[in-house]
Amino acid sequence: MRIRATAATAALLLAALTACGGSGDSSDTADKPEASVTDGVPTEAGTPGEVEKGMKFGTPAQTTGDGGTGVLEITPDTVVFAKEAGGETAANGMFVVVTMKDKAMTAVAADEPAPISGGGWKWMAPDGEMIDTQVGNAFNIVVDKYNNADPVQPGGYQWRLKAFDLTEAQAKGGTLIYIDGEEKAHRWEMPSADSGPAVAELKEQLAP
Repeated sequence: MRIRATAATAALLLAALTACGGSGDSSDTADKPEASVTDGVPTEAGTPGEVEKGMKFGTPAQTTGDGGTGVLEITPDTVVFAKEAGGETAANGMFVVVTMKDKAMTAVAADEPAPISGGGWKWMAPDGEMIDTQVGNAFNIVVDKYNNADPVQPGGYQWRLKAFDLTEAQAKGGTLIYIDGEEKAHRWEMPSADSGPAVAELKEQLAP
């Protein structure tokens, strides 16, 4: 009886071990697709083009100079909204005139990329439309104090100005975008009314 009981017990243990082994194999097989899905998730390096959050107007940004040379700290300083400016009438209804301070931050001169290279300044309307400074009559607006376009020398800074000829809907709630020498986009959420420390001075200079 003991021999039979022992044999029966051994048989049950063998069956249990076989069942556990089979269960482990099927579990491993079931896990493989899950692992492959996990492996297929893009890594941080594999998700280019992430949109960065817009900065508050007046916040400085560290930007790469034209051709990857030097660093410019760019600060959008003042914005004025006007139907007429510098003797020009907005073809689309509203000029948005923005001044900025460009400061060289390294031991070499640095400059903003030219628009022909795809860099420089853009305005993104609330619906996502991108508008450059060559639309309408914007390129005709010139103010002496802000009419600087030379490379900024080490330790120095320049005042510059960009104007956009927009519809009223495009002008309100827009985003100012600057694309630097490494094609990185820097974004500022724009106010919908005159803002900045030099509003009165700029409006006086823009008066017809």
